[in-house]
Amino acid sequence: MRCRCKPFIEAVIAMPLVLPPSVLGFYLLVALAPDSPVGKLIKELFGVELVFSFPGLVVASILYSMPFMVQPLQRGFEATPKNIIEASFLAGKGWLQTLIFVILPNMKGSLLNALIITFAHTIGEFGVVLIVGGSIPEKTKVASIAIYEYVEMLDFTSAHIYSAIMVAMSFLVLLVVYAKNAHKHL
Repeated sequence: MRCRCKPFIEAVIAMPLVLPPSVLGFYLLVALAPDSPVGKLIKELFGVELVFSFPGLVVASILYSMPFMVQPLQRGFEATPKNIIEASFLAGKGWLQTLIFVILPNMKGSLLNALIITFAHTIGEFGVVLIVGGSIPEKTKVASIAIYEYVEMLDFTSAHIYSAIMVAMSFLVLLVVYAKNAHKHL
């Protein structure tokens, strides 16, 4: 049975693909601020403030990279043969057992792709990270922000070093994904 709200949920999850990162960062900054309802609740429940903190960077990065995780997982789940899921239920297995022992092993390629691409996408994030986390040395400064700051200071040597490392990491991540996919199709 299809859910009528599926297009709405998919659109919300995919928003970071088309929304400027600074817009998402701004609204996360507002939503997670210590005086906001969400910020107050998180502070009360977990004793942490998310704005200008490493935990805030993690939350912002997860939300920003959500489409890169969800879409491959959705395709993997939809490609899982329905008859093996039904067979698991007929064998008396519950949802959790079926998920862990039937569905996830059958979509491990999609899961691996989702993890690798999401990780790679998150490493290079700039706008959301800068707005939510700031650029606090030894606390919230990440490579993409360091590159920006080195360029602002006209320290192109340091900017080249950081950038070259990011290019190499990005290439290696993509090489692993494409090599794995090429091997799968042989």
